[in-house]
Amino acid sequence: MTTLAQALAQAAALGVDRLDAQLLLLAGLGRSDHDRAWLLAHDTDALPLDARAAYERHLARRLAGEPIAYLLGEKEFHGLGLAVDARVLVPRPDTETLVDWALACLAQRAAPRVLDLGTGSGAIALALSNARPDAQVTAVDASADALQVAEGNARRLGLAVRFVQADWLDGAATGYDVITSNPPYIALGDPHLAALGHEPRSALVSGPDGLDDIRRIVAAAPGHLQDGGWLLLEHGHDQAAEVRALLKAANFAEVQSRNDLAGIARCSGGIWRAVK
Repeated sequence: MTTLAQALAQAAALGVDRLDAQLLLLAGLGRSDHDRAWLLAHDTDALPLDARAAYERHLARRLAGEPIAYLLGEKEFHGLGLAVDARVLVPRPDTETLVDWALACLAQRAAPRVLDLGTGSGAIALALSNARPDAQVTAVDASADALQVAEGNARRLGLAVRFVQADWLDGAATGYDVITSNPPYIALGDPHLAALGHEPRSALVSGPDGLDDIRRIVAAAPGHLQDGGWLLLEHGHDQAAEVRALLKAANFAEVQSRNDLAGIARCSGGIWRAVK
């Protein structure tokens, strides 16, 4: 007989993070991920054989580097439970910085129009739609697989986001109040890519310096923003100065950056003035 406590000790001996092990054990038992206190109260309970088999399969996948969110099939983002799998990037808490900035830009605008580029799981677009039900939110991705995930999340959450398959701003409408994007921004050859091998490479890598897609978005965005509209971009931890320079070169005003939860400049943006 294996107890719940022994199962967690097994994971610790293998080097699996304790929280990850608890979540995987709860999933194997068919319990909510909010039941960690229940595990402590029942640590001498026997682990059923079917739950043990599921748990050990998940441990093996986690040890191989697969994100915990893929194993659980869900990731919380800005208060929303999003379904995720290997077709999309796992939403990161740092991206909530971009959502909060966008909401601040939209605060004084009635029924604003928002465009989210490279939406993936739909995290940014759905968070904005949830916070601003009056907003008209359109979400774009080049990947049909990613859009299936995003559309499924929108249906399950009951959020009215319009999804479009397109290459960045190709064919997009005009007059948006805010354009957001968390595009690929990792450079080819970056050593951190090895740790991200389970996530879609097309959503991670963007040319020799990681800025190819950001350059395309910055160049095209003015044609799709209304006068006074904002372009807000997430980027790498060391790219803020370069992204601000791109925005200034494209004649964006009030160019600035926002820090993530670790105090790192993670997002940069600017306002478009059609009349100079």
